[in-house]
Amino acid sequence: MIAVAERYALEVSSPTPIASERQHEEYLSVLDKLANKSHPTSEEEKYAEVLITLVEAYEKEHHSIPDASPLEVLRTLMDANDLRQKDLVPIFGSESIVSEVLHRKRGLSKTHIEKLSKRFHVSPAVFF
Repeated sequence: MIAVAERYALEVSSPTPIASERQHEEYLSVLDKLANKSHPTSEEEKYAEVLITLVEAYEKEHHSIPDASPLEVLRTLMDANDLRQKDLVPIFGSESIVSEVLHRKRGLSKTHIEKLSKRFHVSPAVFF
């Protein structure tokens, strides 16, 4: 696992619990690189699992949104990123689907949640 850490330029040779926002961003960056690999090695997959566990623990403590519905979370993330309905079309596929979700006529699918979590760099758990 140390070789994987070195390949992705982490400052520490093995992942440790996240202690700062900078370290959180660093781990997210590495996870993004690993997620974009078409054929990750089993070592890279194991490394990603460790990073995901650490990121989720940090986000639960520092980025959690207490007692918020998935729609409230989405609206908060849209506001925080200055996004409009049409900005979410690449995630949902059409403006009408975005509208249906935002007006509680349609729920978030697993695919929507996966894409939203990647787009906003948050754990998929925030949408449950």
